Amino acid sequence: MKTSHKHTLSVFGLVCLLAAGAYALVRTPFAGRDAAQPLPGARMLVQVGGNEVPFTLDPDDTGMSQPQVGQSAAAVSFDGDLRDLPQTGPEEKTLGVEFDRAGYDGADPDFVDPVLQSASGGGIPGPAANFAGLDLANWGAGWPPDTNGDIGPNHYIQTVNTSIGIYNRAGTQLAAFTFNTFFPDTPSLAACSASNDGDPIVLYDDVSGRWIITDFAWTDIQNGPYYECIAVSKTADPVAGGWWYYALDTYNPSGFETQRNLNDYPKLGVWHDGIYMTANMFDCTAAGCAAATYEGVKIWALNRSELINGLPLNYQYGNLGTAYFSLLPSHARGSAIPPAGTPNYLGELFSTTLLHTWKLSINWNHPGNSSLTGPVNTAIAAFSLASSVPQPAGPNVDSLSDRLMAQFQYTRVNGVPALWVTHSVSTSGRAAIRWYEFRNLGGTPSVYQQGTFSPDATHRWMGAVGVDKFGNMAVVYSASSSSVHPGIRYTGRQWSDALGVLDSGEATLVNGSGSQTAGGFGRWGDYAGMSIDPVDSCTFWFTTEYYNVTGTNWQTRIGSFSFPNCSNPAVEIYLPVTTRD
Repeated sequence: MKTSHKHTLSVFGLVCLLAAGAYALVRTPFAGRDAAQPLPGARMLVQVGGNEVPFTLDPDDTGMSQPQVGQSAAAVSFDGDLRDLPQTGPEEKTLGVEFDRAGYDGADPDFVDPVLQSASGGGIPGPAANFAGLDLANWGAGWPPDTNGDIGPNHYIQTVNTSIGIYNRAGTQLAAFTFNTFFPDTPSLAACSASNDGDPIVLYDDVSGRWIITDFAWTDIQNGPYYECIAVSKTADPVAGGWWYYALDTYNPSGFETQRNLNDYPKLGVWHDGIYMTANMFDCTAAGCAAATYEGVKIWALNRSELINGLPLNYQYGNLGTAYFSLLPSHARGSAIPPAGTPNYLGELFSTTLLHTWKLSINWNHPGNSSLTGPVNTAIAAFSLASSVPQPAGPNVDSLSDRLMAQFQYTRVNGVPALWVTHSVSTSGRAAIRWYEFRNLGGTPSVYQQGTFSPDATHRWMGAVGVDKFGNMAVVYSASSSSVHPGIRYTGRQWSDALGVLDSGEATLVNGSGSQTAGGFGRWGDYAGMSIDPVDSCTFWFTTEYYNVTGTNWQTRIGSFSFPNCSNPAVEIYLPVTTRD
């Protein structure tokens, strides 16, 4: 996540600014709190001349609005070839307001995770695809990169702050350009064509066979207006097939929204009846957003048929109070697309023992019949928040341990609906990968299996999970320690493995050979990308960041692998359905 109030800076000047201090939203210490209580209130640490401006979440503000209808203008059309756009990265390297729950003091070094997997199996396949993605020097606009990506029938698209790279499956870069270049320079897209500010997401929508690329933008960070810039391809060909472009104003006057709020950390999911999106909303109350008030979570449902045809967008939206933070919409791929009538599930990591879920049911023909219900409490194994992660050189980097990491993956293996997700935790003082499979989605979702992967002293964090059509699962993540430079690894489980265990061993996409030393700047992530190939529904594609040289120039890598039964359809069998009390 990177929200930047733009200023022109030399690289030297930027490093000096980072050394002096950056804007950040950080957690208060977690130590001493009852595990059944909400995660500690967020506060924004704004370092401007040594000043700090804190604020807290309000655990009593549990308000929720029912879905309402909003409208956005028709899309702007582009029918050219993206290879004809300027193939250059951002001219400026910028920093500004960073909304980030980082810098924890509350990790318990004596806490031993109750579902810890302290040994690893073996035999996970090595990467099939393994190629370089975008980097800071050529394509980045600051730290962190917010690396994201998805795979389509013939292309892989990667996004970072604030550029887009399009590759063929062999890893050849076909086109690359900035978000500002990507969005046409028209009055209705003024912010999106000149002031894109980060938090990019790219999705391939299996239902329509279209690509969706988004990030946020504004020209006045204190007062707005604030936009989610949305691009939708006209065909499955993202290079020469044409695009529709929207600038979605995120303000809808209501009892929840009395002023324009910045839509931070947006997350999107593909669903059977539309595209769902969430964001954390902030009221910037001072110049440069040097002070801000948290205003809760906003949820949108976007009408697919309108999006893919460039029509005026009649979306539906709802709001949650400031007791809640960083919801993920459920996301489905290929054969897992849910049947009509299935609500979208929204998940939040509420405490160290509870997951919250909501159900959003949208009726496009009769919006008054749409509904938002929840939250429902689901008990999870207790965990400890992870602190920042060490490197051999440079500062410790953020773990973002307080939130679920996208995607909130929906599956239907053997007809059984399930949700899978991951986040970072701490065991014996080191960051580790916690993961879950939830079932009983029609009632109160419950844990079917869960585990924490930490087979040695290396820290593992900032994961992303995917599940193939057989029920095999994979998770990609960063790995680092005081003696191991940050690199990219992955692990997983096959459908026949014992519950709660990632028993396939660990593989490396790329070993890091450098650490981040951006003037003491500790931002990392803010997320990774994992998706399932729409062609076979069983090849995992993934991307995240690493360093090949100690310094400030982050690198990204794109990889893929599949379990052995992916290439042998005769092996497509399923684990018998079992139930738990």
